[in-house]
Amino acid sequence: MSASNVVPLHRLEWGGPRFWRGVWRIVDPKITLASAGAMFLGICAAAHDGPLYPRWMLLTVLGIFVLEAAKNASGELFDWDSGADARVSREDRSPFSGGKRVLVDALMTRSQAATVALLLYALGGACGLVVALHQPGVLWLGLAGAALAYFYHAPPLKLSYRGLGELAVLLAYGPMIACGTYLVQRGEIRPAIVHVGIAYGIAVAAFLFINEFPDANADGACGKRTWVVRLGKKNASRVFAVLPLVAFGYLAALPLIAGVTPAIWLGLLGLPLALRAAWRLRLSYATTADIVPAQAWTLLAFVGMALGSGLGLLL
Repeated sequence: MSASNVVPLHRLEWGGPRFWRGVWRIVDPKITLASAGAMFLGICAAAHDGPLYPRWMLLTVLGIFVLEAAKNASGELFDWDSGADARVSREDRSPFSGGKRVLVDALMTRSQAATVALLLYALGGACGLVVALHQPGVLWLGLAGAALAYFYHAPPLKLSYRGLGELAVLLAYGPMIACGTYLVQRGEIRPAIVHVGIAYGIAVAAFLFINEFPDANADGACGKRTWVVRLGKKNASRVFAVLPLVAFGYLAALPLIAGVTPAIWLGLLGLPLALRAAWRLRLSYATTADIVPAQAWTLLAFVGMALGSGLGLLL
């Protein structure tokens, strides 16, 4: 199956309007908020503990953003091949789920998407290598992050197809990015950053979890065994209600169990939105149009946690 079979090839030329629309979808600025929040946590903690080095900070940010876009691009290929994105019905489309749909909507050919993915992985890897020359310890975190990004969709691991997507997101968007950003600046990793990163990672994993609801029918049909598919939407909505309590409860407990500054409680700013999303999903888990507001609130909840927690670490 090829996107070139959907529309004539001359409409999918390199550099054409449709191609650049596809690139914009792959970059998807709203989804980069997850990695931006983790980097914000690491930068704020590093700024509290010493001077920042802007050149390395900017290179770190660029590398992580590019690697995230590369994950989106390669994910398009494997979700296209499995039929996952193509099976999402029009009424189940959401701004936050269903893939980037650059192949389904014929914005790129498969070969173009593959080339874009390769270029982005190469650029992200180059940024990582340069940063590793400054701080060698970050190399292993970078390699692990790149592996999680690629194998999130790709065989043989296909983490998102085996119910391991949430764990991969928790690790990558939580402690790995936060600790890596701090490590580049300070040359070490503090336990406090690990703990705050875990709490934030759980909140981001909750965003992935709710985004699986609109895709559940398509995912189940193509063998993508997410936890929403495994549990069914009704039971999964009950599980989702627990996730904000775990994420924000862990954050609230950090001054007691890990000696983190009580100022970290500023991160509880996102809790009301998370609870509102959980309540909405519990009542309206079956209809995508009703779920979309809860998806947005879940996104804003982890943004609120990152902003508040970051300021708390900075103070």
